[in-house]
Amino acid sequence: MNRIKEILEEKGIKQTWLAERLGKSYNMVNGYVQNRQQPRLEVLFEIAKILGVKPQELLKEEK
Repeated sequence: MNRIKEILEEKGIKQTWLAERLGKSYNMVNGYVQNRQQPRLEVLFEIAKILGVKPQELLKEEK
């Protein structure tokens, strides 16, 4: 599970903006945000860099 949606909301960033920065489709990023699919580790690190957070901040434990 990831916290991408929470981080985007905290920072007031749209999924379309993140998709453009990542060079990925909106649908791909939406899959990450909705936790329907998880990004590869390299992509997770790139998302963290773009959002200005540590990669660990994008992860949450599944309960």
